Amino acid sequence: MSLEDADADARAQCTENEHDARPIPCGVAVSPNQARSLALALPEAVEQDHHGRPSFRVGGKIFATLWDEDRMNVMLDEGGILTAVERAPDTCEKIWWGKRLAAVGVTLTRADRDLLSDLLADAWEHKAPKRLLNQ
Repeated sequence: MSLEDADADARAQCTENEHDARPIPCGVAVSPNQARSLALALPEAVEQDHHGRPSFRVGGKIFATLWDEDRMNVMLDEGGILTAVERAPDTCEKIWWGKRLAAVGVTLTRADRDLLSDLLADAWEHKAPKRLLNQ
């Protein structure tokens, strides 16, 4: 799918959010295909199934999962998660795995491409092999 097609998908998905009566501005939402494209645009990123969900990996390590059609979990360190939630509280939420803060959940219908791209790049950098970081 081209980026133009992904943009058209995002514009078509502009709807009212079930938790908020305000309409989501068109052009702000990120479609699942755009989220996938952003993750796979990072060096040596690959998509692989993870318990029935798409995961995005570098060097065999998961840096993001497409949890469902409306949420991408991005595996940041605790500081990155807290910063993302503070920066975009209507878009980002803390994701816990047991007692460990494990990821930031990004609501795609509320996210913009720049925010998601920045979060994915940070997560990729945290998981990428050193040989990729030195390029």
